[in-house]
Amino acid sequence: MTRATLAEVLQPALAGGYAVPGFVCLGWEDARAYAQAAEAERAPVILQAGPGARAHMPVTVWGAMFQALAESVKVPVVAHLDHGADLEECRAGLEAGFTSVMFDGSRLPLEENIRQTAEVARMAHHAGISCEGEIGFVGYAEGVASQGTDPEEAARFAAETGVDALAVSVGNVHLQRQAGAGLDLARLSAIEARTAVPLVIHGGSGVPLAQRAELAAGSRIAKFNIGTELRQTFGNALRATLAQDRDVFDRIAILRQTEGPLTERAGQILRNLGASGRAG
Repeated sequence: MTRATLAEVLQPALAGGYAVPGFVCLGWEDARAYAQAAEAERAPVILQAGPGARAHMPVTVWGAMFQALAESVKVPVVAHLDHGADLEECRAGLEAGFTSVMFDGSRLPLEENIRQTAEVARMAHHAGISCEGEIGFVGYAEGVASQGTDPEEAARFAAETGVDALAVSVGNVHLQRQAGAGLDLARLSAIEARTAVPLVIHGGSGVPLAQRAELAAGSRIAKFNIGTELRQTFGNALRATLAQDRDVFDRIAILRQTEGPLTERAGQILRNLGASGRAG
């Protein structure tokens, strides 16, 4: 079995000058494709179940599925609960077998975000798993605007919560369908100067490929969450399959055709972030 905690894959990434993708999973087919891509690339991988995925399928099923996928490959696999809304939701992930939980208190006042994140981190560490927190607020394309991370607040948050990874807002946006202008490097540099924990970029699909590679190799960013571009890959493969054979109706036969393109795209992402070959 190759289940790993977030700290167990991010600390080597930080030391080795690469980053590990947090692949946003929505079902069996994409999660399996990402595990297979990691195995082919000999790379560590983070499989994530966010709020939408957990609303669609129970957290216990996600936990069992991620465990089965970890057992099917020889590379480190992190089972990560993304954007947990409260202590109970994070505890449910822990009890379901997740090896990492993210508490998202980014919309709370600073003091309350620190208090609640620290509580989740203590619970996670007591159980031997990892915790990610967020300071600042990463907004949504065509939705709620971002609030950039204050470097001084980031330093205090990291010190007082004990998180294993710190998600920051430095020009990144959730659900961006194409690469934007890139991240705010001055703000990122100021955060790096005041913190020591691995940094996380949510909304990684909106970061240009060249900048993702550069930051993976030369910054404290050790995790890029990647979702939208992979959902686009899935949707394009699905439409192509249905257009090619208008009589096809079997769910398994249809969905199987998405796994090849997803595996290929996930492999490209792993190579771009320098994660390939890092799992021995």
